[in-house]
Amino acid sequence: MRAIVIDDERLARKELINLLNQLETVEVVGEAVNVDDAKEKIEQLQPDVIFLDIQMPEKTGFDLLEELDHVPHVIFTTAYDEYALKAFQVNALDYLLKPIEPKRLEDAINKLLGKIEGGSKRDEEGAYVNQKKLTLEDQVFVKDGDRCWFVRLSNVRLFESDGNYIKVYFDNFKPMIHKSLNALDERLDEKSFFRASRKHIINLGWVEAIEPWFNGGLVVTLKGGDRIEVSRRQAARFKEMMSL
Repeated sequence: MRAIVIDDERLARKELINLLNQLETVEVVGEAVNVDDAKEKIEQLQPDVIFLDIQMPEKTGFDLLEELDHVPHVIFTTAYDEYALKAFQVNALDYLLKPIEPKRLEDAINKLLGKIEGGSKRDEEGAYVNQKKLTLEDQVFVKDGDRCWFVRLSNVRLFESDGNYIKVYFDNFKPMIHKSLNALDERLDEKSFFRASRKHIINLGWVEAIEPWFNGGLVVTLKGGDRIEVSRRQAARFKEMMSL
């Protein structure tokens, strides 16, 4: 597996790299000293896993995850245990406290191998690609500015594209996340979520009413009152999915 070590402390990076170099299943392909450096290295090197420090100058490890279009597997490495809950809310695979014990590191790598073998495959270039679809039972971490939520997808009724962001509709909230609707559509279970148009993905469990619309399209009313147009191109597929 290709790995990048991200930590602003040089000694901490070197210690972890030395430990990883003793494992046959991991190849360290790069290291980064801050979030901006890490983002560039991740986009360039396409690692399978990143070992990520949390507290770094200017931006944190959590900020990095918010800025990435494609997030590799994440193993946090930190001297502070108070971030553990938040780490698992962003679907981190493991959380290692410094100084890192070789046995704990090996356990984390074995966990990662099991996850990859169970839910991922390699692409044409040999990199691991996450194949697991997000279902209604999955919970996702949503961060907008200083506010954070841990939301079960069954409670999300609508995703709406807004430029380079997506507006996430749940309860009375509509936070924005930096992600493309196409990338999100690939991750969502098509049995539960439907791409209504170029701008919208709807949760089928929230559909309350369906009406004919102009040019062969449809208008779907969701529980709570949101009205979403289904494009003519998608209308036939939608009718097929919602019929007996």
